[in-house]
Order: sequence, then C-alpha cells, then structure tokens
Amino acid sequence: MHAVIYHNPLCATSRNTLALIRHAGIEPRVIEYLQHPPSRERLIELIAAAGLSVRDAMRQSGTPYLELGLDDPQLGDGALLDAMLRTPVLINRPFVQTQLGVRLCRPSERVLDILPPISAAFAKEDGEVVIDENGRRKPSPPP
Repeated sequence: MHAVIYHNPLCATSRNTLALIRHAGIEPRVIEYLQHPPSRERLIELIAAAGLSVRDAMRQSGTPYLELGLDDPQLGDGALLDAMLRTPVLINRPFVQTQLGVRLCRPSERVLDILPPISAAFAKEDGEVVIDENGRRKPSPPP
C-alpha cells in the first residue's frame, strides 16, 4: 500500500501517526509540510477528501491564528486558505492519504481507518495503548 503523510517531526501526534503507518509495514512518502507546503489545489483536495471544512483543517494552538484575526467568522475559505499557504503552521497535522482515503489524524489512531488491519500491539510515545496485545484496537474518540 502507498501512503503519504504531511508531517511535522516536532509534533508528537505526527510522530505517532508515522510510527503507526510504519508499524503496518508501510514506508510512506513523508512530506515535511512546513518546509514543503502543499499547493493550494492539493490542500483543497486533502481537506475535501478528509470531509473537513477549511476552518476545521486549521491549527489554532501554537500558531498566529488569533493574531492574524483568523477567528473572524466573516472570513471565507479563500482567505483562510491564503493564510494557511502563507503560514503553513496553520495547516493542521498530520494529513495522511492512502488508497483507502484521507484523514486528518488527530488523534493519531485515526490513521488506522485508512490502513490495512494491524494485529501486533502498538503504544504511542507516551505509552498509551492503541492496539492491545490481542490485536484489538482501542476505540478512537469522536472527531
């Protein structure tokens, strides 16, 4: 299976997602999106395929979201996309695409929805169990 991850190596959620993909036996194409942001068209595709609104795909925490006035409900998708492309840290992460779909993997275990089944146990960096020793997946919290 082919996979692409829009990754930030400084983000634990992104690192855990990448580890889950690799745990599934897949070596993904890793795009460090802060250095190599997607094109406007690609970003629109990812957001739509993940079933999100543009605003839902924006990261607020640890970004200049408020300072840039992006919380203004009058701002349309075009203005929000422009901001995300000018300041890629505003793009929430990690987006992952496989043949089974696209997900914004927050939390990281959402990636399991678009990977083949994994039966081997897996725990996140902080020790939280995602797949137990019997191959059972821990239920994901609602989006």
